[in-house]
This record gives sequence, C-alpha cells and structure tokens, in this order.
Amino acid sequence: MKIRASLLLCSALAVFSCTEKKPVDRMTDEQLQAYADELAHKYIITDGHVDLPYRLRMKNFRVEREYMGIPVSTTEGDFDYERARKGGLDAPFMSIYIPSSYQLQPDKGKALADSLINMITGIAEQVPDKFALANTPQEADANFKAGKISLPMGMENGAPIGDDISNVKYFYDRGIRYITLTHGKDNQICDSSYDTTATWNGLSPFGEQVVKEMNKVGIMVDISHVSDSTFYDVIRLTRVPVIASHSSCRKFTPGFDRNMSDDMIKALGKNGGVIQINFGSAFLDSAVRAGNEANRKKLQALLNEKGLKAGDSSARPVIDEFQKSNPSLYADVKIVADHVDHVVKLAGIDHVGLGSDYDGVGDSLPTGLKDVSQYPNLIYELLKRGYTEEDIAKICYRNVWRVWNAVEKAAGRG
Repeated sequence: MKIRASLLLCSALAVFSCTEKKPVDRMTDEQLQAYADELAHKYIITDGHVDLPYRLRMKNFRVEREYMGIPVSTTEGDFDYERARKGGLDAPFMSIYIPSSYQLQPDKGKALADSLINMITGIAEQVPDKFALANTPQEADANFKAGKISLPMGMENGAPIGDDISNVKYFYDRGIRYITLTHGKDNQICDSSYDTTATWNGLSPFGEQVVKEMNKVGIMVDISHVSDSTFYDVIRLTRVPVIASHSSCRKFTPGFDRNMSDDMIKALGKNGGVIQINFGSAFLDSAVRAGNEANRKKLQALLNEKGLKAGDSSARPVIDEFQKSNPSLYADVKIVADHVDHVVKLAGIDHVGLGSDYDGVGDSLPTGLKDVSQYPNLIYELLKRGYTEEDIAKICYRNVWRVWNAVEKAAGRG
C-alpha cells in the first residue's frame, strides 16, 4: 500500500520530481533548465572567492553609517542578496583581499584585513534576516535551512600574518577560514605565480611554519596565486587537504602559471584537495586572453598616435569608437564546464568546485555566468554532459565541505 501511494504521489508531482536520479536524457530543454534551477536551490552552493569586500571598500563603504549601501539589491558589481538568491548561491567566501603593495607597510596589511573583516561582520549584524557569518560547515548548513546567505571569510594574501606566527590563530579567531598564502608578489611566506623573482624557491622557512600552524589551528591552506614550487612544498608539508579557492586548468591557458598544471591537479587529488574553477575569461581560454591583449595593444598604439592617455576626457570617444569595431572577447559557460571535465578526468569528481572570482575579474566574466544569479546555467551545462545529481551536489559544496571538515577535525574540533 505504501509503495502504491508513493507511486501515485510521484505521478501527481512535477515531472520526475520524486526521484534523485532523474532521466535527463528524456527531458526537454525547458525541463532540463528547470531541473538545473531546482538543484541550484536544493543544494548549498559555495563559491570559493567573491571580492565583495574590496569592491565596497573602493566605494568608501562604511557599514555603520551606510546601511543603504549593504548589497541587498543593486545593479553594481556581480553580487547582491537578490541575485544570489536567484542563482542559488548560499555560502560565498568573502575575500579579505590584501594587495601586494600592503606588504611594504609596517603591519603588512593587518589593519586593512581587520577593517574588511569588520565590514563583513557588520553586514551580518545589520541585516541578520538575510546574511549570517559561518565559521564551520555546520553553521553554513544551519543558515541554509534558515534561508540566510552565509558569509564565510578567506584572506587573500597571507602578508598580514607578518613575522608573528601567533597571527595565524589571531585571524582564525577573527573568522578567517582559509588563507591564500600570497598574491601578486613574493611575500614573507612564499613565492607568487605572478612574480619572477623566486625569492624562496617555494615556501620560506617562516612559510613552512605558517602552513604547519594553519593545519594546527584549523585554517585551510589556499594554493591559488602561489608558484609551482610553493605548491609542491605545501603538498609535502600539509597534514590535511588543501584548496585552490579560485584557479583553473593550465591546459586551456598554456604559459599562464596562475592556473594549475595537470601534474598539480593530480597531486591535489592525491592530497584530497579541491580546485575551485575561476570564471574569469583570461583563466579559461588562451585564445580569448590573446585576443583581448592584442586589442589592448592596438588601442594603446592608437591613443599614443593621437597623444592621448586613457584617462583623458578627450580619449573617451576614441576608446568608444575603437571598442565598437574591436569588442571585448569572452569565454562562455561551456568552457567553464570544460575545466570541470578536465579536473574530473585527472583527479575525479571529488576534487572540483566553484571559485568564480566575482567582483574580482572586472568585465571578463564568461557569457552565461555574468553574475551570481547565473549558477543554474553551469549546472544545466553539466547535466547535459551526464553529471548526476550527486555529482552536482559535490561540485556545488560537498567537496569543499569535506576539506573544511577535515581541516577542522585535524585541529581537534571535528
């Protein structure tokens, strides 16, 4: 009787809604899009890197006096509450971004890090019905059930640790749950993929202490932005899985060392870690990157010929006319799926996630993924390629949750 009742219930609900393993190959395109949207809201979506804090800082945002500036509904940037809700984004890691220039300051950017952390905690305090902090996967799960968007935090550039190892615990206590070891330049911890100095040939002696201390206190090690030699030093030292919070596959961008090579992705898989795919077009497609660079050089030559600088008011009409004939090139959502496919081929479905770099890569986002409302477009593309509901859940959050829980457990909290 119970079985018959269950079957009757299934037929009364929307198409295929009672079974997790839906026959995607029998769906119309419209049904598949609806299913993708359903999954985007059924499961938590975590994104490894959203640069909202620095975007707001560049507008001189102060949460205590600018309640109306809190990103609930805005057409500016790539992220706000309403668009995140539409796209199913539930736990974007807020990037506490410290530019490399701050490494030259006496505190190496610690005050800036604190101010950005204060901004995020302030947003959660000011709009508690919509946003909440999340210091563990369990807190993010609870926020999801309560209909709130979690704002976990990761610090992009470990420079603010300075030369004091106790600052690792300090930033853990402030809510930082991953640290990208460096950014665009070598720092006191390690070498950067964007730098050619090779100051340490990988991790510095102090950097080795930092990785060990991060394992000890429960902060995920983020190897985005680091040099290849730094990556392998980290893999050798760490006792727990690591993440690449916003990196893509070098196979599609030969010579772009900011992305991960095939051997690195395989090593990350053996470590148990996760690479979270960056959505920036330059990270996704070398042809797009080369085409935009060629346009940039052509435009610069044109401005030079006319004796103009890009910031001159008289340069604006020249730039506008140039861009009409030489529009910017973009990757698309299919190429993002190609990167996911490549990681799965090399390391397996358990080692890939999403790390968009929304609000951090400017006007270079791929067609179909222009802001946080569009994650269902990627899920739709993955479903078309044969990914199962379980696969989608892993990509959306379960893989990252596994790493985060492992790091917490190793620190004695799990």
